[in-house]
Amino acid sequence: MLVYLHGLNSSSRSFKAGFLREHLAPHPVRAIDYPAHRPEAAIATLERFFAGLDHPSPAVVGSSMGGFYGQYLARRFRFSHLYLINPALTPWAFFDEYAGQTLTTADGERYQVSREQTEQTRRYAVEQPCDGVPTTVFLDRGDEVIDHRIAERLYGECGAGARVRVWDGGDHAFQHLDEAVALIRAQLDADA
Repeated sequence: MLVYLHGLNSSSRSFKAGFLREHLAPHPVRAIDYPAHRPEAAIATLERFFAGLDHPSPAVVGSSMGGFYGQYLARRFRFSHLYLINPALTPWAFFDEYAGQTLTTADGERYQVSREQTEQTRRYAVEQPCDGVPTTVFLDRGDEVIDHRIAERLYGECGAGARVRVWDGGDHAFQHLDEAVALIRAQLDADA
C-alpha cells in the first residue's frame, strides 16, 4: 500500500494522486485531504489517519508540504519507504515569503499567511534526517518555489540510508513523475 500526501493548496484529487493510482495499480494508493496550510491541524489529521490505517507499514509519497509532513510522520509511524517530491523541508522560509498574502486551497478555502503558521511549521522540522528511515528524494533543479539544494544537501549526507535523484530543468510541479513512479513501482513490487 502507498499513501500520498499532497502539498499546500492541493488535495487528494490532484494530478499526482491520480497519476500514482493509475500507474501503480494494482498496488492500492490512498490519498487523504488535510489542511496543509494549518500545520497543527495538518499533523493532527494525519496522525489520526496513520493511527487508524489497516496497514502496518505503508510506503508514503509526500509532495512539497506533504514531503515536510511525511518526513515528520516517518519518525512517529513505521513506513516501509518515504518518497519526497520537491519537498518543502524548510517551509517557514516559504511562509515568510507570502506573509500577509491571501491564498486559496484546492477546496476554495481562503486564508491569510500568518507569522503563527511560520512558527508552527518549525515545531515539526526534522533537523537530522539520516536516522535510518528508508527515503528517496526526487528533485527538479528548475523548482521555482523551493530551493532543491536544501533537500539535496540534507539527504545527500545520509549515505546508504537515502537515495537522492535530481533532474535538470523541471519545476515545482515536478516534470519527472514517470521516472519517479518507475522507481516507486520497482520497490513496491519487490516488497510485495
